[in-house]
Amino acid sequence: MDDNQGQSVSASLLSLTYVIYGLHAFSAIGGILSPAFVVTAFVSGWPSIIAVIINYVKREDTRGTYLESHFRWQIRTFWFALLLVIIAILFAVTFVGIPIALVIAWFAGLWVLYRIARGLLRLRDDKSMPL
Repeated sequence: MDDNQGQSVSASLLSLTYVIYGLHAFSAIGGILSPAFVVTAFVSGWPSIIAVIINYVKREDTRGTYLESHFRWQIRTFWFALLLVIIAILFAVTFVGIPIALVIAWFAGLWVLYRIARGLLRLRDDKSMPL
């Protein structure tokens, strides 16, 4: 797969993609006390919510470029993290499910950090994200 997918990328759109990763990272790092808190800070923190809104608003501008895959990666990271938080909360409502909820939250927190780091590294190298 051609990482640049044919279309050139404007400097402002590339910068915006870095800003969006930065907003997501800022939100996740806000919960760095524990990976269990990373995922909740990620999906409930204003920077991450603002970032995903920008993703949707500017998504059309990335069509046909390698940044389209980064926007898809960022959006999916947000929604899957939110889904994992909801699942963890459902387990946590019972005393018996609390250990399972903590495992899910830890996994989700580490997963969010991994996705942010991997996305930033591939963006730095002008590479698209895998499906």
